[in-house]
Amino acid sequence: MPSPVTLDRREGPYGEVVLRRRGEHFEIIANGTFLMDTSDGRSERLLIDAAMDALGGRHGASVLIGGLGVGFSLAHAAADPRWARIAVVEREQAIIDWHRAGPLAALSGEALADPRSVILHTDLLEYVRTSPDRYDALCLDIDNGPDWTVTDDNENLYSAEGLAACARRLNPGGVLAVWSARPSADFEDSLRNAGFSGVRTEEIPVARGVPDVVHLGIRPA
Repeated sequence: MPSPVTLDRREGPYGEVVLRRRGEHFEIIANGTFLMDTSDGRSERLLIDAAMDALGGRHGASVLIGGLGVGFSLAHAAADPRWARIAVVEREQAIIDWHRAGPLAALSGEALADPRSVILHTDLLEYVRTSPDRYDALCLDIDNGPDWTVTDDNENLYSAEGLAACARRLNPGGVLAVWSARPSADFEDSLRNAGFSGVRTEEIPVARGVPDVVHLGIRPA
């Protein structure tokens, strides 16, 4: 593989974020932990599709995407006319800048210009705790999974209190979808204990190792 080339490096309130290019692809590194790259995108797209499928494919639904990342989830949601409102929470200003006027604009520019889309520059946990907004789906992809967080405080999102806050942001019958780099039976139990129904896990095969997954739960009507 070609050696990575650092395009930008920022220190922010949550630590260091780095944008690198490796050959034709871009990578985002947070506090020394690889987050994602532009080499595939299947799992980010499945995150959105799994949420829509859990909603029965209905038109006019709203979605909150936790984490802008490389933009795959946003772009995939914007390509689906069934989503009427698409909000993305991103706490790192650097990542927002890379999409608005940087190397990642080619991936997300059309989706960002879509009138259904809005970027919310805030911390996801703070947003779900305090916002009055409600959505039909919450699609979360801010860590490598519930058991492998980028920063220690992110663990609070997957706690009983954090999951209760997520449930409050959902309309009755709404779906919580959480991406993870590996399955977590403990997190399935946490979803059930938080009152979510229909808890299940969908796998995304990868070239090597355990599959990526999307954990799903429904807020009862």
